[in-house]
Amino acid sequence: MAEAVLSLGGNVGEPRTTLARALALLCEDGAVRLVARSADYRTPPWGDTDQPSFVNLCAIVATTLTPRALLSRARDVETRLGRDRARERRWGPRPVDIDIVSFADDGGREIAIDEPGLTLPHPRALERPFVLMPLAEIAPDRPVAGVRVGEALARLDSGGIVRLADPAGAGETEPITRNP
Repeated sequence: MAEAVLSLGGNVGEPRTTLARALALLCEDGAVRLVARSADYRTPPWGDTDQPSFVNLCAIVATTLTPRALLSRARDVETRLGRDRARERRWGPRPVDIDIVSFADDGGREIAIDEPGLTLPHPRALERPFVLMPLAEIAPDRPVAGVRVGEALARLDSGGIVRLADPAGAGETEPITRNP
């Protein structure tokens, strides 16, 4: 089976519940199987900073799907959970966002794709501590675009990111609040 790294985040509604539901929906038919899941992290908004904090996590999944089919499934799950990409502002609030960070074939080799609507590995993953911190928890030595996750994270400022208790989605250590 191929293996993919996914980054999930959201900041509308009950993000922890939504993200847990997103993982369940991704894996509901057996074509995607959860291998590892990070804890949830409260992260400052990126890009458009005038919005509530996000909850982010990373997951490693085994899959029989192609990268394009996995992306299609992720977009379908987002829609099922209330995301409307046509009506939202770039980097703005959303109930759920699912990105494929990297995709490795059944031999473990990372696949590079640069097509309309799909670039792998994710072109900005190594610049985003909200992706790398949860991913480093479950796979610090995993290469993404030829760079070990832990090494990439060490180069970034991860201030403001807080690991939340109970990765199952309940019992936040701090409430999500609007940034001042």
